[in-house]
Parts: sequence; structure tokens; C-alpha cells
Amino acid sequence: MGGSPGGVEILSRRLVRPESSSSPDRMPSEPEVIHLTPWDLRLITVDHIQKGILLPMPRAGGAAQVIDNLASSFARALDLFYPLAGRLTASEVTDGVSTPSFVISLCCNNEGAEFVHAMAPGVTVRDITTCLYIPSVVWSLFPLNRLLSVDAVVDSLPVLAAQVTELEDGIFIAMSLNHGVADGTAFWRFFNTWSEINRSSGGNEGYELSTPLPMVDRWFLDTCPVPIPLPFGKLEDIVLRPEYTPVRECFFHFSAESIKKLKTKANAEMAGTATATISSLQSLLAHIWRAVCRARQLAPHLETEYRLVIGCRGRVKGIPQEYMGNAVRLGTAESTVGDVLDKGLGWVAWLLNRVVASFDEAQVMGDLASWAREPKLAHMRPSRNPAYAVTGSSPRFDVYGNDFGWGGPVAVRSGAGNKLDGKVTVYEGRGGGGSMALEVCLSPEALARLIADEEFMEAVTVGAA
Repeated sequence: MGGSPGGVEILSRRLVRPESSSSPDRMPSEPEVIHLTPWDLRLITVDHIQKGILLPMPRAGGAAQVIDNLASSFARALDLFYPLAGRLTASEVTDGVSTPSFVISLCCNNEGAEFVHAMAPGVTVRDITTCLYIPSVVWSLFPLNRLLSVDAVVDSLPVLAAQVTELEDGIFIAMSLNHGVADGTAFWRFFNTWSEINRSSGGNEGYELSTPLPMVDRWFLDTCPVPIPLPFGKLEDIVLRPEYTPVRECFFHFSAESIKKLKTKANAEMAGTATATISSLQSLLAHIWRAVCRARQLAPHLETEYRLVIGCRGRVKGIPQEYMGNAVRLGTAESTVGDVLDKGLGWVAWLLNRVVASFDEAQVMGDLASWAREPKLAHMRPSRNPAYAVTGSSPRFDVYGNDFGWGGPVAVRSGAGNKLDGKVTVYEGRGGGGSMALEVCLSPEALARLIADEEFMEAVTVGAA
């Protein structure tokens, strides 16, 4: 039996390998090497993607049987996403390079993903869902905590790990996925596949998935070298630990009606000026951007920036929704604090709208080409700009469809990965219908002021999970 971080007891750990008998033609017969793209390599130095869902307690069957079934369906999902059972490797490059360089690749060697069984004595569903503030124990419900994606190369760690934690009256199922291997779209496609297999198979193999198989092959520009040499000396030179500062988190739910009001207001304010419709998400993010500026009590002359993770599937030919690697890029909206606060919701939403609209295929192609020539790695460190904020994830991800066979999720939460002051995570709202939720991470002082902000809280649905 392992330790108990934050009151969570680790009962067992095991490596789960793909169950190739369910799809014998899917996995290669010999270890396959997948070279990483600029999208992948850019994110090799950030934390893992960490998301998890809170489920009710199964009504039938003992906990041991539930855990065994989850491990079995996890293995069958891995069969379809077999690269996630591999390991990241690095090798030096000596030919054709002028500076010390190395290559990072994903070796599909079937070593397995980690499956952790844990217990959180005394922690209830209400402990997690009833308070705006997210309790600190939630971070302990995730595996591979406080690890950079590049650590998997240095220490030969799994690129995917799942943790199933028994609560007093529920089950929390969490995953941590190496961000150098895949993005949020691929993460939730695996989660959806895992839950569907567990729900539909009933422990048997006679099931048929409702979604297409993932596209395993990586997509490169024709002019991009494959593999891409990284001119950073030694692998250890790119391992820069984040400077974690004290932060707290809150989970805010916004009803479809509330978001519709924000969208209507934003578009009305820009009537006759904007040439495109401001979306619901852009209106909501403009609302949080303005509120965070107020909560931080920033001087009007300061420059503020809001970064958005923009998906490139659908923006680039040849990148289908089933693409299993990274296909995201950051876009940045910039202004002064004074303009963000004084020019209104519509104007701020329009700034975000223009950033998203600028990401067409030509822009994405140019960005990829320049990165291959001069690689730059992302590092999640506190911004020098005190007015910085960034939003990740998407309300389009199917979170609440992850019914493992005994009822759908009652809540979604994320782990410690990439949690810095100014991080905002967006989800679909529980119940769907256009509702959304924001997980907001700020300094304790700013977060307390955000909760006390009547203009911001007027749009929040109090009491929602």
C-alpha cells in the first residue's frame, strides 16, 4: 500500500497494456517510432493534461469488481490508442547539424500505461461539488502530479496514467496525459472511448464503438524535417521547473440563459462595428477577462493580454477530428487594462473574436514552418505581466457523456498541471443546452475579490456543480 497525499491512500499501481485480442490488426507487430511534430514538441516542456470526472457510487457489484472492469476496459481503449502505451525517447543528432541537438520520439513499444487504484477516506461528493472553492484534496486525485511532459523522456515514465479513487459516496476517475504526445481533443476522445467500452461491453468483447478510430499517423508540412532536431544542447537543458506560487481555484457555472444574455449584450454593443457575430464563448471569456482585471486591482495603464488555446482541426486540410496528436496553438489578445474595463463587454469580446478569426490555414502553415527552423519551447512560468490570463480546454469536449455504466458524471475537475495565476479552464456545462463552466485559478486575494464582484457573479449560477 502506498502513501496518502492529501488524505488519499494509494492502494495499488499496475501497468496496463493494450488488449490486442480485441483488435488484432490495430497494433504494429514490431515497435513503431512516431516522430513528434512542431505542435507536439512545443508542449514537451509543460505539465500533463489532467482532467477527471466525479461519478456516483455504483449501485451493484463490489468495488473490486468495478476496479477490475475499469482496468480491463482501459486496456481495450489502449488497444485503439496504442501509442499511449509507449514511451518517449531521446537520441543525439550528430549529422547535418551545427549545434548540439537531439530528437525526441514516441516509441510504440507496448510498455503500458499506469493504472492507479486509490481511496479518499472521509471525502464525499458534496465536499467537491457544493463550494465555489475547489478543495485541495482534488489535486491528489490525479496521477503524475507536478511532472513536466519531458520528465517522461528523462525517467522513462508512462505517457498516460489513470487514477480511480473511491470516495465515501462516489468514484473519481482521472487521467493525466503527456502534453507532448496529445492535446485536449485527443484526451477526451480517449476518455469517451474508455467510458463507452466499459458501459457497452459489460465485460465482453462484442461491442462496436460509435466513433471512428483515432488517426495515429502524425501530420507534417512537406518542407519540415522529420524527425526535427532540437538545437538545445542536452535534454536536461530544457527541463525548467515552473515557479509555483500560492493560488486557489473556484468553479463557476453559467446557465445557457446567462450566456445568451452576455452574447446578446456583446453583439448589441458592437452593432454596426463588428463584421462577424461574437460567439457565446467569446462573450463569456470577455466577461471573465474584465472581471479578473478588476479583481487584480490593476492600474489602467498596464498592458493586459488574454491567451486562447485555438484548435487547428478544421483549420488545416488533412487534420481530422480523429487526429491523435497535438493540433493547437496559442493566440493572444492585447490591450490596456483601462480599455478592457472602460470600452465594454462587446469591445473586449471583439478583440478575442479577431484573434480566433486570424488563425486561418495560411497563418497556421507559416507558424509551423517558422517553428521547424527556429524551435521555441513553451514553459509554464508565472508571467512577468501581472495582467496575464490564459484559457485552455473547450466547451465542445464531451465531458458529461462519460457514463461508465452506472450513471453520468456529476462534476468535472482538473489537477495541478499547468495551474498558475491567471489560468482559466472552460468546460461544457452540466446539463448541456449551451451552458458552460469556468475553472478559475488566481492568487487567493484576487480570487476572493472576484467572488465579491457583483457584476461578475450576476452571471454565475450559484449551487451548480
